[in-house]
Amino acid sequence: MGLTRRGLLGRAAGAGAATLGLHAAGLSSRGAWAAPRFADDPFQLGVASGDPLPNGVVLWTRLAPDPLAVDGRGGMPAATVEVEWQVAEDESFGGVVRSGVAPAVPELGHSVHVEVAGLEPGRDYFYRFRVPSTDAVSPVGRTRTAPTDASELRLAFASCQCWYEGFYTAYRHLAAEDLDLVVHLGDYIYEYGVGATGGVRGLSLDASYQRETRTLAEYRNRHALYRLDPDLQAAHQAFPWVLTWDDHEVENNWAGDVAQIDSDGFPDDDVPAFRSRKAGAFQAYYEHLPLRLPQKPDGADCRLYRRLRFADLLELHVLDTRSYRDDQVCGDGTQFGCEAERSDPSRTMLGPAQEGWLLDGVRRAGAAWNVLANQTLIAQADHDTNPATHTVGLDMWDGYTAARDRLLTGLYDRGVDNCVVLTGDIHRSVVADLKLDFDDENSPVVATEFAGTSISSGGDGTPMDTFGFNWMTPGVNPHFKWHNSQRGYTVVGLTPTELRADYRVVPYVTTPGSSVETAASFAVEAGRPGAHQL
Repeated sequence: MGLTRRGLLGRAAGAGAATLGLHAAGLSSRGAWAAPRFADDPFQLGVASGDPLPNGVVLWTRLAPDPLAVDGRGGMPAATVEVEWQVAEDESFGGVVRSGVAPAVPELGHSVHVEVAGLEPGRDYFYRFRVPSTDAVSPVGRTRTAPTDASELRLAFASCQCWYEGFYTAYRHLAAEDLDLVVHLGDYIYEYGVGATGGVRGLSLDASYQRETRTLAEYRNRHALYRLDPDLQAAHQAFPWVLTWDDHEVENNWAGDVAQIDSDGFPDDDVPAFRSRKAGAFQAYYEHLPLRLPQKPDGADCRLYRRLRFADLLELHVLDTRSYRDDQVCGDGTQFGCEAERSDPSRTMLGPAQEGWLLDGVRRAGAAWNVLANQTLIAQADHDTNPATHTVGLDMWDGYTAARDRLLTGLYDRGVDNCVVLTGDIHRSVVADLKLDFDDENSPVVATEFAGTSISSGGDGTPMDTFGFNWMTPGVNPHFKWHNSQRGYTVVGLTPTELRADYRVVPYVTTPGSSVETAASFAVEAGRPGAHQL
């Protein structure tokens, strides 16, 4: 892309154009820092854009000259800093089309979220930030607005980027793709301690990084640690992202206001304490990602589910399968039996409001493809090589079978065509038919699920492992079309007649510099649910 690291910000053309400074209007009681002076580059965490609309996009950065400061303040004082921003049609910023000033407030970690409007649909723009009266200028990012008329669209989806288990080489390859957007399906950070040397990264870190995150400062620092990675920064600089969380942004396998079942020293039955922990995790998540104002958390509450439209090709339904779900049954984990508990019709994965919002939205969408950005696997995934019995993971939709039945039956009864689910979480790739009855080979196929592997979580993978062998044993999961347990990401191309998924994998992540290859490609034809391998 040739994006420049530095450059001079001239006087902005078109100042005062339609924008929204999200951190103004009483969000900070602190005075402004009249003459900022930074000990180091305040833009070390990079820049990002997200949630593209036809007329605009969110721009993000965070001021942090000391990104890993133990107090979580990033080396910034308790004062508001004004940050200039520019959007241009060209990388050299000869044609600036929008500009303005946004306050970076200490209450939100000196992060900046600017909702830019007044742009043209379906085109690339370049953006950057500067702190006035200093020489601090951000990297240049490239973004793309959503199209209003398009014959094709390309996106990539990814998830699960455990920092200490592998390098983000996959993101470096992703940044070189030709994409309209990136969809991230969760586990952007991991709450576990990273170890004295940061796992395979080989860094010396403060003791606060070696324990599980509990406080706002610790969640901030975990995000900052991840955001310092140059390959992750490159992927953010290259495309707008659409993000949702899974469990590790807060704690492994959390469910609503219920903490992890397995004891980790945290009071599992103390709801107020867990909500306080969630509030810190939610705030740090917002502070480090390009999210719009409706996704700004209110303490331990946050509406992350939302819908984005891309011409008549794609209606993207972004789900949150953590915040509203019931607690896992039977002690969680992977278990045999537990049939009555997991099929209880009163149990929910999405919560009544989100479930109704989703089914109503797919019915009215009117786009060629309805795509669900989902976290845990919807398809039945039997771990038992005896086809007559089921051993399933209770954190996945297998632990909420009545909720899954309502979803799939709802899609079927509403006549929703061309529904595809993108899924993360499981650190492996799976292509599956989603059926009304997974135990009946003649049951109708309602949708197709493309589950993607991790970026780094789990370390080096292999094309097949014991887990996958059990899943793919003939007769066990006949609705599964393919499995792979290497690391990587998935590129999805859409036209009015076909959706294609190309599974990109890297041979290793425990050392940097891996190549990338396409392990398999699948397609879904419009009007014919179910994937076939190309």
